[in-house]
Amino acid sequence: MSGLVTFVAPPPGLSPLVEFDLEPVADADGLYTLRALAAPDVRLFVIDAPVYLPDYNPQVTMQQLEAIGATETSQVRVLVVTTIADGAPTANLMAPILMHATSGDAAQVILDGDQWPLRMPLGA
Repeated sequence: MSGLVTFVAPPPGLSPLVEFDLEPVADADGLYTLRALAAPDVRLFVIDAPVYLPDYNPQVTMQQLEAIGATETSQVRVLVVTTIADGAPTANLMAPILMHATSGDAAQVILDGDQWPLRMPLGA
């Protein structure tokens, strides 16, 4: 998985950026960089949720799917933004990125409720 990712609305805190290049990180299956085309110094690290978080199954709405041109969840890749906090990697499970597997259209959504943490530690 790599290529152009076009957000239907800028990700939170990154306005007005909507076009990003998704590239795999060498020797790290399921880890990617998401770099803004218009501002190459703006970069996020994201993980492929099924690779690192097999039990992560956020409930998304039909409206969220339709916003990226999907009609069912099987058409969607779920990516999770990761950061390094206090020297340890964490994943933002409260705001996954939904990406149409074919078109690359994407949206970062804020999930309802408090089931998923904002900063879940990764690793052992």
